[in-house]
Amino acid sequence: METTLVVLAAGMASRYGSLKQIDKFGPAGESIIDYSIYDAIEAGFTNVVFVIRQEFEADFKEIFEPRFADRITIRYAYQTLDSFTGNHSIPASRTKPWGTGHAVLCTREQVKGPFAVINADDFYGKDAFKKAYAFLTKESSNHLWANICYELPNTLSDHGPVSRGICEINADGNITSVTERTKVFRQADQIVFEEADGLFPISEKAKASMNFWCFAPNVFDFLSSMFDTFLGQHMNEAKSEFYIPSVADEFIKTGQGKIKAVTTSEKWFGVTYKEDKPIVQECINSLVESRCYPAALWPEKTLEQ
Repeated sequence: METTLVVLAAGMASRYGSLKQIDKFGPAGESIIDYSIYDAIEAGFTNVVFVIRQEFEADFKEIFEPRFADRITIRYAYQTLDSFTGNHSIPASRTKPWGTGHAVLCTREQVKGPFAVINADDFYGKDAFKKAYAFLTKESSNHLWANICYELPNTLSDHGPVSRGICEINADGNITSVTERTKVFRQADQIVFEEADGLFPISEKAKASMNFWCFAPNVFDFLSSMFDTFLGQHMNEAKSEFYIPSVADEFIKTGQGKIKAVTTSEKWFGVTYKEDKPIVQECINSLVESRCYPAALWPEKTLEQ
């Protein structure tokens, strides 16, 4: 079965060397993307689709194809402002992409079969990829999608608030809703989120969506229809974004299917703040020392950038 990993990387700017998506975190100069692709290959994924801006294609190919193009099939999808916008007229003031839901929609021609979606600059861990692959090959259907859910305490930053999709999970192990909390942080002995009217606690046992989704191909019909509605309602809002969780909520609430909560105890690493970099490097070095990863992921390749 063809299984694809979609990597959302369209947020990259043109000068790669200073960007977190390709910054060096591993002992041999590996980026976080390198670890994600390494784990995906090990888990059994056969294809990877990078969602990028078209003007970055040459640089992107130069950086990554020499490393693992002989191990997994690489394709590219381009997220542009006018992709899948139909007859909608884009305001001149709009410059930023339309968000993660739109990014996934832009892979419609490149993805065949069940697929997973991740962020380019997030470290998800081996267990997450293994469980995603198992779900896609054994359980995925047009009526059952999944989200790789993380234990909330394993996703927080020591350097400030973060945005997290908090999952409500029923007794059957399915997600009933994903609520975006834009300012989540630890205060004293509890986790809280901030809103205009104050601070509110979140359970230590809460599960968070880190944008690691598992979809069947029918998701593209949902994305297309909902994106058209989104543009009709929010086209003139300069900062509006079309997010994946809104599509997941529609899938659930309209009774079209279920979304399984596939839980992992992996610790999520991310570089939300520049101060996070040495922590991520330390975590990766620890994984290398414990032999979860080799000292060099691609020993016969050069990682010079």
